[in-house]
Parts: sequence; structure tokens; C-alpha cells
Amino acid sequence: RGGGSANGTVALRQNYMNALRVVSAASLIPRNALRAVCRPTTARRVSRVFRTSKQISGPSARSFTLKLGSSQGRPLTTTPRATAEMAQSPTAASASEFIEQFNTDYARIHEAYENHFWSTKMNLQGNSTDALTKSFNELEQFLGNQTALATTRTLLADDSVTKPQKTILAQFEKTLLCYIVESADAKAVRESAVGKENAMNSSRNKLALTYTESDGAVTDATPTVLRTKIRSSPSESVRKSCWEATRQVGPFLLANGFPEIIAERNRFARTLGFVDFYDMKVTQAEGFSKKTCFEMLDGLETATKPLLDAALTKLEQEKGADSLKPWNLSYALSGELTKLTDPYFPFENAPEVWGRSFSAMGISYKGTTMRLDLCDRVGKYPNGFCHWPVAPHVSQDGTWNPSRANFTSLATPDEIGSGNTALTTLMHEGGHAAHFANIQMGSPLFSQERAPFSVSLAETQSMFLDSLCGDAAWLGRYARDRSNAPVPWELLQRSIVEKHPYSVFQLRGMLAVPYFEKALYEMDEQELTAENIQKVADEIEIKIQGGLGARPLLSVPHITSDESSCYYHGYVFAEMAVHQTREYFLHKYDGVIVDNEKIGPELLESYWKEGSGEPGFLKMVQNLTGKPLSHDAWVGSLGKGVEELLTDEKVEYDKAVEAKQNKNAIDLGMRALFVHGDVTIADSADEPNGYLGACATFKQWVNKEWPKTVKA
Repeated sequence: RGGGSANGTVALRQNYMNALRVVSAASLIPRNALRAVCRPTTARRVSRVFRTSKQISGPSARSFTLKLGSSQGRPLTTTPRATAEMAQSPTAASASEFIEQFNTDYARIHEAYENHFWSTKMNLQGNSTDALTKSFNELEQFLGNQTALATTRTLLADDSVTKPQKTILAQFEKTLLCYIVESADAKAVRESAVGKENAMNSSRNKLALTYTESDGAVTDATPTVLRTKIRSSPSESVRKSCWEATRQVGPFLLANGFPEIIAERNRFARTLGFVDFYDMKVTQAEGFSKKTCFEMLDGLETATKPLLDAALTKLEQEKGADSLKPWNLSYALSGELTKLTDPYFPFENAPEVWGRSFSAMGISYKGTTMRLDLCDRVGKYPNGFCHWPVAPHVSQDGTWNPSRANFTSLATPDEIGSGNTALTTLMHEGGHAAHFANIQMGSPLFSQERAPFSVSLAETQSMFLDSLCGDAAWLGRYARDRSNAPVPWELLQRSIVEKHPYSVFQLRGMLAVPYFEKALYEMDEQELTAENIQKVADEIEIKIQGGLGARPLLSVPHITSDESSCYYHGYVFAEMAVHQTREYFLHKYDGVIVDNEKIGPELLESYWKEGSGEPGFLKMVQNLTGKPLSHDAWVGSLGKGVEELLTDEKVEYDKAVEAKQNKNAIDLGMRALFVHGDVTIADSADEPNGYLGACATFKQWVNKEWPKTVKA
């Protein structure tokens, strides 16, 4: 180009096209896609690689990669070092080198993004939504590299590559295909949507919410406090005021770019050939289409609609029509009970309780460093989560690279009900952390939480472990007040009598989110107005939940974030798997799950080790339980009679209270750092008594910051 003889130019172009044909055949990438990463200026080098490969006999002839770059040293395209730094000779491009360098590059870029994610969600000093957006785009650019995919496919076709290496390479291919975008316009739409999302969520973090106390005082509150008061305040006016405050979130989002974000997400997904953004998300994460997803959900919705109707009728008959109002529903079911049971869930003891429970089940974190930010504050992201700046993996030389986890909950220690909620969140997010810490594969791509990781698989682990908080066998051991007295059976009995007939409300509340998002992404772009979206949200709540929800759909944090939107179906499928897994373990271990040291190792072997690799969520559940995934166990538990449930739970409660209390040392195999925003409260590595010492220091800090938690 720009010089040389005519014959030379013709020969150069011919070599370029020949190289494209060979690479296209080897990699299965369309030739026009390869033109985006190869240019005529590299044709001689590309052609030379292939001429050389024809002279090499044996498998090494196929073990090569292309080193792209101009003769002046200017890169022609952005490629992973794993590809760009391979030697020009194909004999030097081994699978081991490629895998190791790709893993190193991915880990570096992934960690940079996750550090910005944490700092913005926790509202740390110096956090930057611009830096978050930039690091997100860099991560997606890395995962969308076509040259890396071509190299991966070449190595997969090489008979000399070992089976374990091919397992890793297959995961590379599976992951890269979720992110490769050929169209520059599509990439621009994607980046625009992400930028708008980050700006909207940053504004949401600063949204001031208030409610009116019974004495007329207007009080600032976080979303977590509002939800807690809706469940527990004895004053209907306060509950209504809190509910109305949560209803302000939706209009705020709709006025700050949410409709435009929906439109751009859909445009992006359709350029990739998906029906819409929801179809893209579920296909990439779960491996089946939106159509299949909702066929499964429709079956559950149909099976539980009669239970919902019966529960609504029963509640109205027992507690009056006002009990069905969205700000009264939760309180009608548990308001007084929440207050009565609150002393048995002191928040400051929650980390120790979580540690003892998991340790007794044989769960270990395999060298993880875990950062725990457990208390609510203004500007903090309004939902618990666990993310991994460092995703664990085994290097090619066998070295174990442990995870680093960031873990948050939203406790307000002196609010009624907050301790129970925070402890359940600890069990839930701690379950996520245990799962990902124990993924023992050859690349962090098996243990990062984004596509192609199955949402359903990830949530099954956390929800299985937080389900223990509702078992009398667990409550008799671990629900204890500050004097160490166990929660009385009379309160558990009352809880079962008053709550069990209405358990279907929680199920239907979970179902409402995916049905709303399905409707949202199926709206025509011109219909995406604030008024229409609010109308659809209300219609879905009424259809699925039987009335406006206690937690408005537009206030659910998941729907605004790219990574967690079109995600909630995973909770529903996970709950199916939880009930099926519990049924299996209860049968296998004579009714014993709590403090059963065999549970952790069995979860490790059946659900955890392979991460997002084969055999996948549905097959894992079937392999463990011996049955395909279905809603039968879940619906069966909902239909169990109150008297039968009381009989079974009383037996388990008595055993738990009589059992020797778990006072063993806690060895979770991890370093724990308790933090509050930018402040480090305790570090188990610095404590003489390790994790228990860190728990004690954290407890002292809670007592100081919230004096009501101090033992009388």
C-alpha cells in the first residue's frame, strides 16, 4: 500500500487472501471478521507463518498464533498479550503459554474493573463512575477479542494439546463468544448504554428518601431502613409513608435515563441476532433461550396460582381487607413476630454465627481473602452482593491462586428485624463466596460471575445455605439472645402457623421480577415512556402477586444494572434446585443437614469444583439428586399441612436445643477484613485469635457505633 511494484502489490494481496482463507478455515471465523484484525500490511508475515507451518510435520504444525503489528512497531489492533506476545515461529506457541498469559491478562483487567465496581457501589472516597465505565469497556474489549478466539480454536484442533488444556480452551471459546461484537456501531451502543447506566446508578445512590414518623417528623432513610420499617413498624401511617418513599425510586429512574438504557440494551442484543436483551442474557448465562426459560416459569406460575388465591382469601378473612394493602401485607404476616424474635438475632454476633455454622458443615474458603462491609449507610448500594476482584484458578504449573472476595450486606444494627435480615444475608452471600472460592479449574474464566456463568447455579449455592435460617434444627442451635438463651419453641410454632400458609407470597414476588423484565424488553421502542413502564410494572404486580407489591418492581436494584438485569429468573430456578437438593440430603442423611460435616464436601464435589464449566447447572442438579430439575419439591413443601410441619419441626428443635453447643474453634481457611466504607475495623490476620478475634473486634465496634446493641 502506497508504494512498490504492481506485481509486488498483486502478490501481496494474493498472499493476504490466502492467509485469510487458511485462518478462516482453521478458526471458523467469517472471513470478513478476520479482515477487521488483519491488514494487507501484515500479509507477508501472515503468509510466512502458514508457509512455515506446511514444512513442519506433526501436531506442532497446528500450534501457532499470529503476532499482529506493523513493521514500524505500531499495533494494528488491540489484542491480549496472550496472542500478541507469542513468538513468530509456530513451534513456540504452546497451549500452556497461551493459557497462562491469557489468564494473567484477564486477571489483571478483571481486577481493575472489580476494584472500581466496589469503590462506586460502596461510595468510597475518590470513586469514579468514569473510571468504572472505562474499566468495564476494557474488560469487554478483552473478552471480545477475535484473534484470541482464533488462537483458541487453532489449539483446540491440535491433537498434541492435553485434555485438561482443551477443557480450559473450550471455556475460553465459550466465554469469548459471549462478548465478541463485530459491529463498531453495536459496540458504540453498548458503551453508551453502560455509561448511561453508571451515571443513573450514581445519581440513585445520592437520591434522598424520607418518610414521616407517627409524630409527624420527616426522617431521612436508606432503602434498607424503609423496607425494614414496612415489615416491622406497628404504625400503619409509618408503613404507608415508607412504602410511598420506595415508590419514588421508579419515577426517579424513569426520569434519569432508564427508558433509553432499555432501548439501547435491546438494540445491542438484536445486532447479535437475539430476540431482545433478555433473550441474550439468559442464553449466554444459562445456555437456553428466553422462550425455554419462560416455559419453565409458566409451569411454576400455573401450579402456584391456586395457592396464591387461597392464601389471599385466607389472609383477608383472618385479618381484614386492609391487610392486603401493600404497606400492610408484610406486617400482617410477621410484624409482631419480627419484634418478638428480634432479640434472638443480635447483629453483632452474626459473623460468628455464620462462621460456626459453615465450619460445622465442613465448608472452607481455600485461602480466600474476604472484605466484609456489613452495615448500611447513606450512599451505599441498596442490596447485598458478593463479587470477586480475584477469581481463583489453578495455574498451568499446578499453583493454586486463591480468590479475593468483596462481600456486603445492609444491616442497621439497632433496627428491629435488621439482625435477622443481616444474618440471612451473611449466610446467602457467604454461600456465594464459598462456592466461588472452591472452583478449582485452570482459568479464572470458570470462576468469574459474569456470562457464561449460570445465574441459577450460582444462586442455588447461596440460597441452599440461607435456607437453613428457616429450619428449627438451625434456629434451635444458632438463634440465641445476648444471654445465650435459645429462641423459644412457642415463637417458632407461632411463626409456622402464621407464615407457612402464606409462603407462596414470596414465590410469587420472585416470579414478578422476571415477568416484568420480559414485558419491559418486549415493549416497542416508541412505547418506552415513563408512564407506560410504570403502568406495566403495576400490571405485573397485580397479575402475579395479586395486588401492588410491598417492594415495588421498579425499586428492585437488579433491574438497573447490566450484570444483574434479566437475572432474577435465576433465583426462581435456584429455589427449585434448593428444594430438590434439600429433599435429597434429608433423605440421604436421615433428616440432618445442619452441622452435618458431610454437606460441605458433597457440595464441593457435586456443585462447586467445575464452576461454569461442564456439565452445567441442569446436569449438576440431576447428577446429585438423581432427577431432572422440576418445581415438584418446592410446590410440595408449600402444600405441606401446618400440623404435619409443626410435628416435624418440633422434633428437630428439641434435638437442636439439647445438642452440645458448637463452641469449637472456627477454621474457615480464609482471611477476613471487616470494613465500613474506607475504614478497616478488624483483620483476622492481625488478631491473635484469628477469625474469632476479628469477630470480637467487630462486635466492639458495633456496640460503640450503635449503643442500643450493648448487652444490658
